Parts: sequence; C-alpha cells; structure tokens
Amino acid sequence: MNSTRTTANSRAPARVRIPTILQRLHREFPDARCALDHRSPLELLVATVLSAQCTDARVNKVTPDLFAKYKTPADYAAAKPGELEDDIRSTGFFNNKAKSLRGLGAAIRDRFGGEVPRTMDELLSLPGVARKTANCVLGNAYGIAVGVVVDTHVFRLSHRLGLSAGKNPEQVERDLIELVPRAEWIVVSHLLILHGRKTCDARKPKCDACVLADLCPSAETAAGAVAARTKLPNSSRVIPRRNHHHPANEADKARKAKKTETGR
Repeated sequence: MNSTRTTANSRAPARVRIPTILQRLHREFPDARCALDHRSPLELLVATVLSAQCTDARVNKVTPDLFAKYKTPADYAAAKPGELEDDIRSTGFFNNKAKSLRGLGAAIRDRFGGEVPRTMDELLSLPGVARKTANCVLGNAYGIAVGVVVDTHVFRLSHRLGLSAGKNPEQVERDLIELVPRAEWIVVSHLLILHGRKTCDARKPKCDACVLADLCPSAETAAGAVAARTKLPNSSRVIPRRNHHHPANEADKARKAKKTETGR
C-alpha cells in the first residue's frame, strides 16, 4: 500500500482528497487510455455501443473483422437483416445493438454528411447513444471534455471513495465534474476503471494492497469490520462443560455416598 504521507485522510472532504487520489492513480496507471481499440470516431462509436453489457476485451475481439467489413455509416445503415446480428452476436443483446448501429449509421449518413457529430446534443440524437457513449466519443475521439464517462466501475468507485452519493450515473457525473479539474475529465474515468479492475473488485476489493486505502472511507470501514471479527466477544466465549463421567467426578460421588451411609 502507498505510504506517501498526506494531510488528507479518509474522513476529509472529497474536495480535499481528490488531488491526492488523482496523483496516486496517475502514478499507478501512467498509460491510462480508452480500452476500446479504434482508429476513428466511427469505430469508437460502434465499439462503445457494443460494449454495453459486454467486456471491452470481448468487443476488441469482434471489432477487427467488423471494422474491415463496415467502413462507413452507410455500410451499417445498409447491413442485411440478420447479417449484422451474426457479426456482433458474441457481444450479447445483438438484436438491439444491430438496430442501434443501423439507425445511427443512417442518421450520420443522412443528417451529418457521413461524419460522427462533435457535440453532445447531436450525439444524443443518434439511436442507441446516451451520455456515457457520447462522453466517450467526444473525449477519446475528439479530445472534447464536456463531461465524465460513468460506467459500472466509475459508479462503484465513486461511491466507495466517497466522491459521490448519486443514485444514478447522471448524478455521479455531476458530482465528479464539480470535484475533478476539467483537464482530468477525460482520463479520470480510465484511471478509475483500471483501478476497479486491478484492485477495487466489486465483490472482493483488495483494500490491503490499495494505493488509496488511507484516503478511502470504505477501506476504513472494511478494516474495522475485520478487527471486530477477530476480537472474540464475551458472549461468544465457550465455557467447557463438566464431564460427569470423568474418573475424578465418579470418585467424588463415591465419597459423598459413603458419608451419607456413615451418618445414618
């Protein structure tokens, strides 16, 4: 665990802790970047749509052949029924995803001159595109920071680190925008995602090996729970039961019986 001394601690306000959190994550993941392989805004848009309920690793196995076959928005719009579905089947929910890809392909072809749009509102007008996808494309394809990508990892770590108590991705994004410097809006999601995959697992977080443990309220809570389990409460102490058939007990019974007979 990182032993770098800091004036911040797990109980300090998030605004006090966030600079150190970012510093340590940058040190831990100096090459943090988008995990979806792509060479153009269109490829990133398609890959992000496919990544819903699917791992980035699985998407990256599917997209090389997909991108070789479908090179323009018009290609997706004109995809034959059933063919595109088969091409993306292993990413799951392939019917809905194929419908979105055909729809956004047609919209980009007809309304945006074949170019993936560069604004949040225009991207949100495309079929199958929500804020997470739009933020991902704007930030990683165009370098435009208008928000923060909040996926399941970012959502989970934002709560565990006490950066947000938001009940949905939009609320968490607003909290992160308030806390994180704008220059970090694009990379912060990559940092949190990598940390979530390496250390802060959803089921078994490795708090003892975490570089953020001393800044994390959840790590402090976990440590307290472990300490409580290792201390045996008085009510749990086992009092050995007396063995009534032990030889010493039998001899004691015999002596008592003899005294009783003598006293008669």
